[in-house]
Amino acid sequence: MDADQDPLTQHPLRLALVTGMSGAGRSTAARALEDLGWFVIDNMPPSLLLAAVDLARRTPDVDRVGVVLDARGGSFFRQVREMIDQLPAEGVELVTVFLEASDEALVRRFESSRRPHPLQHGQRILDGLAAERALLADLRASADVVIDTTSINVHDLRRRIEAAFTDTSPLRLTCTVLSFGFKYGIPVDADMVADARFLPNPYWDETLRPLTGLDERVAADVLGRPGAEEFVASYEELVRIVTDGYLREGKRYVTVAVGCTGGKHRSVAIAEALTARLRADGLDVTCLHRDLGRE
Repeated sequence: MDADQDPLTQHPLRLALVTGMSGAGRSTAARALEDLGWFVIDNMPPSLLLAAVDLARRTPDVDRVGVVLDARGGSFFRQVREMIDQLPAEGVELVTVFLEASDEALVRRFESSRRPHPLQHGQRILDGLAAERALLADLRASADVVIDTTSINVHDLRRRIEAAFTDTSPLRLTCTVLSFGFKYGIPVDADMVADARFLPNPYWDETLRPLTGLDERVAADVLGRPGAEEFVASYEELVRIVTDGYLREGKRYVTVAVGCTGGKHRSVAIAEALTARLRADGLDVTCLHRDLGRE
């Protein structure tokens, strides 16, 4: 039998390890991966990770596997870091995705679903969340992609997952440019934060106030201000400078957060302009506007 047809012959494998806080959107992320053609195993005990990888590498038609791990693995999570460290030597290209959200948002989601937190054990939801954050701290610190779902909907989360996994090339940097409003908090998943509040606020122009940074009139006003184009160009150059270093360090995903006061005018216009420049440079870029529509 030809080696390529031998089911016992191991082949290279791409593995997406999806984990994070309960209620932060793991199921949505899993469905997004399935729609992209990944074979997804949901809520698998961490102790079976290496066995699942070995089986997938011996299955000819499976070359992309998504594994969703949650806190119900309990003490087995102490072994996950050791298992992950073994995977590159086993011919596995690993990407770890960690889904995050604020305690307030997670409590609200659990209360609306009327389900207990898996680590609550008769105590408060907050107690369960605290135990879960402690259990997952190591995975959170080493994750390739961290997505904060506090203020985004399921459609935005799907777009973030699609942006991270549509391109199969391991040598390209995938960038998310995310506009936000400082008054709603800085995105916890930002690798760089650009502050556009040095520009005059279109909010104080009554003709521009009801519009957004997606409107050509607002964009022209924002980008026509002194320093605006230089500001965008400087962040384009910053991303260009760090790209090779990120790739050498195994980091293939970067989030550039652009903020203004409310996330409606300046940050949106700057984010769109930066996205256009980065795409012209050949990067894979997704542009999202976290707080647009909140005012």
